[in-house]
Amino acid sequence: QVQLVESGGGLVQAGGSLRLSCAASGFTISSYTMGWFRQAPGKEREFVAAINWSGGYTVYADSVKGRFPISRDNAKNTVTLQMNSLKPEDTAVYYCATRAPTYSGSDYSKSYEYMYWGQGTQVTVSS
Repeated sequence: QVQLVESGGGLVQAGGSLRLSCAASGFTISSYTMGWFRQAPGKEREFVAAINWSGGYTVYADSVKGRFPISRDNAKNTVTLQMNSLKPEDTAVYYCATRAPTYSGSDYSKSYEYMYWGQGTQVTVSS
């Protein structure tokens, strides 16, 4: 059974840091681009960051560039999003996702291209 399980969310003050992890099971992530998305209350789900199969290519939303480095450990079947300098506007449910291999373009931001999704983890940043 394919599963993506996010962890590491919580409540943090503005300026603080959180480290989100995504653990995959039922498949091996090493062949896939992996991404993070988020959804704030009343808003549509939006792209945050993604990393290609080897970790050699990463893409970020402008809103998190320079603050949220994404990384992966294929041996451990995990993906990590290090969230630094958090802002209240980063408050959202964060989702890990696996991009379908049928898509080969370098724009990793389209949510419809992702075939597996986790259940999400809540991140709340207080001002």
